[in-house]
Amino acid sequence: MEPAWRFFRSTHGVLLALCALTLPAGLLLHWMGRAGAAQAAWALGALPVAAMLAWQVLRGLWQRQAGVDVLALIAVVMALLLGQALTAAVIALMLASGRALEDYAEARAQREMTALLRQAPRRAHRLEAGEWRVVELAAVEVDDRLLVPHGEVVPVDGVLDGTAELDESALTGEARPQSLMPGEAVLSGVINVGAAFEMRATARADASTFAGIVRLVGAAQRERSPGARLADRYAAGFIVLTLAAAGAAWAVSGELMRALAVLVVATPCPLILAVPVAIVSGMSACARRGVLVKGGGALERLARARILFFDKTGTLTGGRARLVDIAHGAEFGADEVLRLAAALAQASGHVTSAAVVSAARERGLSLPAPQAVVESPGAGVDGAVQGRHVAIGSYAHIAAQAAPAPWSEAFLRRSAYEGATAVFVGVDGTMVGALRLLDGIRLETPRALRLLRREGLQRIVMLTGDRADVAEWVGALLGGLEVRASQRPADKLDAIRAARADGGVIMVGDGVNDAPALAAADVGVAMGARGAAASAEAADVVLLVDRLDRLVDARRIARRARRIALQSVALGMGLSLVAMLVAAAGALPPLAGALLQEFIDVAAIANALRALRAPASHAGAALAPAHAQRVHAEHTELAAMLDRIRALAEQLPQLEPARARSELRALAGALAAHLLPHELHEDAEVYPAIGELLGGDDPMAALSATHREIFRSTRLLTQMIDDLPADGPDPASARELQQLLFGLDAILRLHVAQEDELFHALEAVAPA
Repeated sequence: MEPAWRFFRSTHGVLLALCALTLPAGLLLHWMGRAGAAQAAWALGALPVAAMLAWQVLRGLWQRQAGVDVLALIAVVMALLLGQALTAAVIALMLASGRALEDYAEARAQREMTALLRQAPRRAHRLEAGEWRVVELAAVEVDDRLLVPHGEVVPVDGVLDGTAELDESALTGEARPQSLMPGEAVLSGVINVGAAFEMRATARADASTFAGIVRLVGAAQRERSPGARLADRYAAGFIVLTLAAAGAAWAVSGELMRALAVLVVATPCPLILAVPVAIVSGMSACARRGVLVKGGGALERLARARILFFDKTGTLTGGRARLVDIAHGAEFGADEVLRLAAALAQASGHVTSAAVVSAARERGLSLPAPQAVVESPGAGVDGAVQGRHVAIGSYAHIAAQAAPAPWSEAFLRRSAYEGATAVFVGVDGTMVGALRLLDGIRLETPRALRLLRREGLQRIVMLTGDRADVAEWVGALLGGLEVRASQRPADKLDAIRAARADGGVIMVGDGVNDAPALAAADVGVAMGARGAAASAEAADVVLLVDRLDRLVDARRIARRARRIALQSVALGMGLSLVAMLVAAAGALPPLAGALLQEFIDVAAIANALRALRAPASHAGAALAPAHAQRVHAEHTELAAMLDRIRALAEQLPQLEPARARSELRALAGALAAHLLPHELHEDAEVYPAIGELLGGDDPMAALSATHREIFRSTRLLTQMIDDLPADGPDPASARELQQLLFGLDAILRLHVAQEDELFHALEAVAPA
């Protein structure tokens, strides 16, 4: 009821109420034979509306803007002067109801934006003198210990002391609860849907994520829907056409009433109202998908743009390093190398150390506490882990205390090719392994780029400060991108300005260095709720969900909203022009014309309200959470097995035959126990469920065929291992097994990547 109450409290609502009362009151007085009183009642309803129109016309003239409001003003005044007070009252009711309907539609359309404001936290539970006390949010300081009970909103940004189950839907649009582990960052504004947990504040309330988003929402709500109404762009021509038609009707017929009838049906409410309703409705649909659009002008420009620029780090890539490979010698396996490195990394605050710890936790490794830790900034970390001296860091740091491993040079070279970070691991004076960390391509990036091209973007350009070889590597992975490397903020700004001459430009970024380019573009898009505040403030559009494919959603919604706005304008203008011809011919008196125009208004605005609905492609069910969660968990477990397959393939020719046989038999057992059940479950249960979502006869045929190749390769490998003699493989058999292992590793990595991209896309299908 709150939007309706605001609707009747608005100026337009008051005028509508006045017109709605005086029109039937005048009809009642006229029926009672009191014609003079009836005329006065109708004039009482029409005059305030005429005054409102006069003020708007004068304000437009002062700002040197032509407005079609002048036609409505002429029609009302002319009707009153010709003694057609009832016609003036109907026109006034038409105008007031149209404007009030616009207010109501805007209030309804912005519901999703204001929902975020209603969820703002007010208080926090802080540990004081050994007990939990409720304090005002402004009193919370950095490093305060806080308690978040079940069902309450996280008050400030912080770091978890224990595990937590969080509902991030209000912040990101993601409906599925997220599980966070100890030491992970938690954002203000999310809801605790699990047991109560403790956390340490890392920011004050006014500097936390939620406060920043609330400021952005407030700024978006203060923006006028479109900067200029579509009708006003063509106001001069439309006014001249209407006055010419009215004058011609009067001159030909000699009847001033015909001129009035033409003016009445030319009153351009559909043009005045339909565009703002459609555009604001599109902004609302974007908000439901986790996309904050700061004003209707930005939505219109987003729909028209033809050129797209991306920053690389944090936009096309995830913005944080992830473990992609583990090299190791014969002394330790991959998991043990990672476990020891992550145990020591717990004591370091470096971003690379955090990535190592996160990778170990994803694999379910137990991490003991390190001791006697010494960190050398920019080089590495040394310490004791379960009685062993462990060191992690750069190649130079580890090589200074241990002899280089045979594989280290090739590992460094490959890391340099990919622009990856290499973390070497030493144990008791021996280089035992190395971790390759890479800021990988987002799962949704390839699909998002394909869909953006399909949405009419003609050029897609990647701007990055990285060196050329790293930029070209990412460009080759994605394909079809223009790549510009070694770009400073000033270079990005110049590129944006040069491209604007060729069409509307969208710039997507997430860092402080992207803020100038975001501000210079026709549409600046800031990535994710966790992006830099400067980029979010400079942007026209903020993707609150940290997913690139939400830009596809925003583009689709923007194009649809603009298309519906133009349809509504065409509908209203077309019907008005037909009615003008009929009125000029004398077949439509002023009163009937006013009633007809009311119908045209309602039709145009009702059509504009269709923009509230998201495009049809957003409808439908997503992949069942049970399937999605199981697949995600099993793919995380398979990452260790893929490393194991590759490591054994690389080492096999150098292993003693008996040890090679033992390692191969252990791998065959792991494949039978973990890999095959996973693939069989997907083929029997997950793929049919996905097939129902996608439609068609057999949309999963290609991925299912990959399963058959995995089954074939695994069976062949198992048979060859079972047939090995007791003393292990000879050199020829070892080479054959090595080729089979490399082939299985390649097909599994490709298959897992394809599935991850597909499942990630399906999780975003259902409306947020």
